[in-house]
Amino acid sequence: MPLSLADFDYELPPELIAQFPLPERTASRLLVVDGALQEDRRFSEIPRLLRASDLLVFNDTRVLHARLHGVKDSGGRVEVLIERPVGRHEALAQIRASHAPWPGSRLRLEGALEVQVVAREGAFFLLRFPGPEDLVDLLEHHGKLPLPPYIQRQAEDADEARYQTVYARQHGSVAAPTAGLHFDASLMEALRAMGVDFAWLTLHVGAGTFQPVRVEDLAHHRMHRERYVIPADTVAALAGARARGGRIVAVGTTTLRALEAAAQEGEIAAGPGETELFILPGFRFRTADALITNFHLPKSTLLMLVSAFGGMENLRRAYAHAVAERYRFFSYGDAMFLTRHNTP
Repeated sequence: MPLSLADFDYELPPELIAQFPLPERTASRLLVVDGALQEDRRFSEIPRLLRASDLLVFNDTRVLHARLHGVKDSGGRVEVLIERPVGRHEALAQIRASHAPWPGSRLRLEGALEVQVVAREGAFFLLRFPGPEDLVDLLEHHGKLPLPPYIQRQAEDADEARYQTVYARQHGSVAAPTAGLHFDASLMEALRAMGVDFAWLTLHVGAGTFQPVRVEDLAHHRMHRERYVIPADTVAALAGARARGGRIVAVGTTTLRALEAAAQEGEIAAGPGETELFILPGFRFRTADALITNFHLPKSTLLMLVSAFGGMENLRRAYAHAVAERYRFFSYGDAMFLTRHNTP
């Protein structure tokens, strides 16, 4: 069945887009969706939905201070959003300016960094940063935390902690894996105490995750590329969960996408990789049995992914319910616990 962009649209009142996190991470609401069944709960009740044999898989990426402001050689203002580092001193970036900078020109960012524009690569620019200091360290010192475009305010001091998961370790993302924002240390300790196992992978979320789908016929859409790493210990943990009859629960769409990318040849392969995997209804999932996820933008590739996982009609009903019940949406919003549905 051909799918169009309109199949993934829904009406969302703007006031339901969460602009700030709740005072406590686990205080968010949780919509449990199992096929056509729906149940309103609290995220703090996650232990009641899990069993001792289950395995939670987390994305441990850490958000970079990826937003920088400055001027071109000409004096025109620019805003730079790092897409991803491509070495110790270079990065792909989006640049907002009245006129795009030319390759070979320079940008002065945050009043301190003389950055060379090396080349243009499609929608992105390859930038070279100065001096011997590692790019990540430069960004942490000079850059700002990049909140998503639908959060209509500047990042505040509180966002430094709240727009990172409590287990974030590997610097490289420009957006948080937001399903993980609902977990705090106490909840994770409680889950460990009841026998739930944890495993980790890293997928660095690029700025392309916020780029709109610009084609009506989804067969013509091409995903942005993202890097991931699946440790050997995680592959072993996945096999162990299967052997003992436990469920594999992906925490976030980024985790699920990395697992499915690594399983495209059959068994999940350990090691690094890059993926442009575009998941639509009809996709055959090989890895997770359940998914913890936030609510996603209309017409977004993430909404398409969760619709493939939970079933299009089930997700339409769930989103209509969430809007009617005034759930909070997107990065700082509420969550879903979604069981895999085997048919689109």
